[in-house]
Amino acid sequence: MVETQLRKRGITDERVLAAMDKVPRHEFVAEAYRDQAYDDQPLPIGYSQTISQPYMVGLMLELLHPEPGHSVLEIGTGSGYQTALLAELAGYVDSIERQSGLAAMADGVLRQLGYTNVAVHIGDGSVGVPERSPFDAIVVSAGAPQFPDRLFTQLNEGGRLVVPVGASENQQLLLVTKEQGRPVISESVPCRFVPLIGEQGYQE
Repeated sequence: MVETQLRKRGITDERVLAAMDKVPRHEFVAEAYRDQAYDDQPLPIGYSQTISQPYMVGLMLELLHPEPGHSVLEIGTGSGYQTALLAELAGYVDSIERQSGLAAMADGVLRQLGYTNVAVHIGDGSVGVPERSPFDAIVVSAGAPQFPDRLFTQLNEGGRLVVPVGASENQQLLLVTKEQGRPVISESVPCRFVPLIGEQGYQE
């Protein structure tokens, strides 16, 4: 997976590649899909959610550039796979998931694998976890209809926010850095994520 799907497609951050080589993706998918766990495709995880394709996860982590000691906020815990990767790359991870069943499953796998620098919260990810802010990095694993300013306010100066923004069928992956309190936005690639549901996202 690392050599053929990530490195050959342009992911160059060696820390990201090492983390993705280490974390067992098959532990985060249902038994029925374990033979496809390392294919470069999203897979269903229940609750109308998916685990993202490895390449997209690698790209988002490379853009996010979490460092040891960083505090990270993840919006959309999902299966917990990206959460585990963030735990390998950063100091502490707060992850928020709106589906309590998914949150419980992800938390169980993360604990089973020995990750102690993670807290999984249940709630509206579109508004973040302001009581835990500010964060050095925020990654959103769902498509936002517009720029998530509530999340941006929870970034440290110099922090990074990676988020897909756009219509449900046509999104753009954005890297937003906080410079002198203002967002500096650069576009990455077109993408398609499940919708971000919540106060600052789409309505159910």
